[in-house]
Amino acid sequence: MYTHKILNIASGNAHLQNAFSKEIGISSILAQVLINRGVKNIDEADRFINVRLEHLLDPYSFSQMPQASKRIREAARNQEKVMVFGDYDVDGITSLALLKAALAKVGLHTAHYLPHRVKEGYGLNKNIIALAKEKNIKLIITVDCGTNNQEEIQELKRQHIDVIITDHHEPINCVLPAAVSILNPKVKGTNYKYRDLAGVGVAYKLAQAITEEDLFEELDLVSLGTIADVVPLTGENRIIAKEGLKRLSQTKRPGLNALIEVSGIKGKSINSHFVSFILGPRLNASGRMDTAEIAVKLLMSEDKDDARTFARIIDTHNRQRQKIETKILEEAEAIISKEINFKEHKIIVIASEGWHPGVLGIVASKLTDRFYRPSIVISLSDDLCKGSARSIKNFHLFNALSQCRHLLEEFGGHAHAAGLVISKNNIKDFRESINRLAREKLLLEDLLPSLDIDMELGLEDLNEENIRELQLLEPFGTDNPEPLFFSRNLRIKGEPQVLSKNTLKFWVTDGTTTYQAIAFGMSGLRDNFIHTAYFDLAYTPRIDTWQGEESVILEAKDIFFR
Repeated sequence: MYTHKILNIASGNAHLQNAFSKEIGISSILAQVLINRGVKNIDEADRFINVRLEHLLDPYSFSQMPQASKRIREAARNQEKVMVFGDYDVDGITSLALLKAALAKVGLHTAHYLPHRVKEGYGLNKNIIALAKEKNIKLIITVDCGTNNQEEIQELKRQHIDVIITDHHEPINCVLPAAVSILNPKVKGTNYKYRDLAGVGVAYKLAQAITEEDLFEELDLVSLGTIADVVPLTGENRIIAKEGLKRLSQTKRPGLNALIEVSGIKGKSINSHFVSFILGPRLNASGRMDTAEIAVKLLMSEDKDDARTFARIIDTHNRQRQKIETKILEEAEAIISKEINFKEHKIIVIASEGWHPGVLGIVASKLTDRFYRPSIVISLSDDLCKGSARSIKNFHLFNALSQCRHLLEEFGGHAHAAGLVISKNNIKDFRESINRLAREKLLLEDLLPSLDIDMELGLEDLNEENIRELQLLEPFGTDNPEPLFFSRNLRIKGEPQVLSKNTLKFWVTDGTTTYQAIAFGMSGLRDNFIHTAYFDLAYTPRIDTWQGEESVILEAKDIFFR
């Protein structure tokens, strides 16, 4: 049975529309979309559309950047042994590759360490303390982690090993680690004006500070980690993503070129979709299946033949990941059908033995998309069990886990994504506890998928010029979604066609203007057109290119038959 989405149609602001249109020279449609993205004045609108590298914030806006820079220069001067400690996802490995290159520029050829996702888990651990002591490491710089490793950093300090933290995760505790410097825009007192940098964005700021260079050529890596980590593509992240994607399309890195080639997108202009769904998952796959070391080697490779070898291995890991993910997803859906009562369970919490911890996050994300509920997927073991969680728009996952911390061994993450470690004996109580919180915070309408409509339009309001103008909003991503519009009282023209993968293609008209529309996954609605004279359409307009010819096509997001 097809379920319609709730439409949230934005209120128009004619005054700001006119101001933006007059001062910046844009259409009222683009102006309203900017208003819906939280743009409040002409200066903000200009900055959103005309992205400039000079708008990037000074790295010394971080209050503790002087301490970090001074300690690194001291290490270079004394030729101390330094280690960069990273995370195993795309954000972590791009951060590590970027920072190692910057440290090399100032004369520090560093060791690095990436924890094994399954064997060690996220963040600093006891293994690194022993290893650092054994190798006579005097300074550890973390990337994309460290904020919540108070005990480990305290022990490193006792061993006379200094730590500089670069991270972007929410602090769990009020007491921060005893590090030389903490560079994290989410830490109170950091003074940094933009709190949504990815881990690689913070590492980039440190790299700029120590090299005293703008390092714009590194933005291919920074944009890759930023987009893949699904952080908001607003403010500074928007500049990083937009400028970085240009450089990613023309990258000179053998590793990235090999990855682009093996992914089948060579010669194409790389956009945020390619990063999120093609390049990012491949780079993540090695860390999910085994160790992320091969991905770091790929990014840092200077030899084309080596890079191709690494890229092929990564592509193989990705295919393995897809097979395992499909199997676990099928098992998870079977458990949900038996165990989850959606009247009582506003949060899906499921667990099973034998689930590969490396793909739990992807499975949780797909369950959240399908059932539109926060989903927590746990791999059972004899004692401590690992889990991944994904959430919906109106449920802050990290805050909820914080309120259940008495039942968790470890946890960390953001509003929409998190990881956790839990005792097998606590899973039942945890399920009840977090669902109790959800019942207090979530309304029924929060659990229904919705579409945020930017503007209600007639088809005659759309043309190739103003649709092309909407491309100024790219790259699209979190907090800057593709524009969505709504048109009423439309009629079908001709016979709708069913294409492969349940896709429906048809012509739509309002009597004066006619456009082609495509509806992915909606072939089951074909017969509705036969029995209904009029319908309303929620859609994203695009410019479609076929055999050198360009035309307007409407990508349907929902169809409402009258």
